[in-house]
Amino acid sequence: MQFPDIGERRTFQEGAEHVSKVDARIRELTEKYGLIRFETGGDPFESLVESIISQQLSGASARSIFNKLKALFGNGEIEAGALNKCSASKLRKAGVSPQKVVYLKDLSSQVVDGRLDLDNLNAESDEEIIRILDAVKGIGPWTAQMFLLFTLGRPDVLPVDDLGIKMSIRKIYSLRKLPAAKKIEKIASNWHPYCSVASLYLWHARSSQ
Repeated sequence: MQFPDIGERRTFQEGAEHVSKVDARIRELTEKYGLIRFETGGDPFESLVESIISQQLSGASARSIFNKLKALFGNGEIEAGALNKCSASKLRKAGVSPQKVVYLKDLSSQVVDGRLDLDNLNAESDEEIIRILDAVKGIGPWTAQMFLLFTLGRPDVLPVDDLGIKMSIRKIYSLRKLPAAKKIEKIASNWHPYCSVASLYLWHARSSQ
């Protein structure tokens, strides 16, 4: 089955027009920032590795560790087989925490032995992809949602547990405290089927402050 990809300019524009019509606060962002540039894709395995590395870290710290991790491999690419064979001590020297070493080893082993088929994952629905990825240690809803949005370009991802989204919503909607998941879902009720586009504008607004 073919799924829309907001990495395609026309699809992203349709999404931006939709969320602007249904939410005046998001419209303020689309008018301020215009049609923001967004590209999807990349190697699915590397994307999951990067998402695991990024958990509970600042963007700068995560990028530093991810680049050190890539440097461990001769071609600068992180492949499942090579990562699976890489010693835990080398991964630790690159800055990977002991817990995340376990996560990366489980991910790479599942790809190597065929339990996780990343090549055909894009044919599945969002819900099924989240279910499949949940079987990997260290991959919960947030990591799966980042994969859906940034790698596959799925248009209707709403990362209700993302701190950046919470902080941006609190400011833009003039809330007294960080919103809980149910509050975010209520605010986003009219964003469907383009929650991803609204989320990207919220992140963009946050990073532009």
